[in-house]
Amino acid sequence: MSTYLLVHGAWHNGQCWERVVPLLASAGHRVLAPSLTGYGDKAHLLGPEVGLDTHVDDLVSLITGQALTDVILVGHSYAGLVISSVANRLPDRIAHLVYLDAMVPRDGESAVDVQPVTQTLIDHAAQSGTPWRIPPMPELPPPLGLFGVTDPADVAWLRTMLSDHPVLCLQQPVRLDNPAARTISRTHIHCVAGVPEGIERRPVPAIQPNGSPAQVWELQTGHDCMITMPAELTELLFKLG
Repeated sequence: MSTYLLVHGAWHNGQCWERVVPLLASAGHRVLAPSLTGYGDKAHLLGPEVGLDTHVDDLVSLITGQALTDVILVGHSYAGLVISSVANRLPDRIAHLVYLDAMVPRDGESAVDVQPVTQTLIDHAAQSGTPWRIPPMPELPPPLGLFGVTDPADVAWLRTMLSDHPVLCLQQPVRLDNPAARTISRTHIHCVAGVPEGIERRPVPAIQPNGSPAQVWELQTGHDCMITMPAELTELLFKLG
């Protein structure tokens, strides 16, 4: 059986995987869905010093502390940067990288480089009384909704797990200088319904860094597919385990 490590994106916490975890676990897989520093049970640690490096350290400590190996590392949205950096530091522990509607950085890039629209969020925060923190995105009319979630009950549930995102997370660059990380297989899962204006997805190169053909799957749903299509997402993840 496989070990799945599910990493939430900006503003969310580990609870967002609540509908996926039992589906993976019911097949006998080990599943971890931690909250990163500043979110969920670690919300009290939110501060201006929390950045991308903090979240990478979170996962490195978890993987090494629990002696995890052959990890299928799934990063949603902003966490594409996080899992890329984790793989750079612990390539021998990672079996597969899954970019789930995620930012896919190059060496030395920050979230602002990957998604320039995030600079607007930083600029707005700079005009507030707490310039180091960015509030969650607002709910938009369907089909955009709240991070692609439109069902009223699901929107209400999602709101309970959202909190502010530190600016430093979007400004710190990734370091992708370990050649061993290039051997790790990758899968990209794109949520293709209700993409907000200004969000541009980089084309996935036809050949992965390890020389294999690119593996790209699509889900006909909004950004938070772990909430809107947990069964369909799980079926895709099963193919990797």
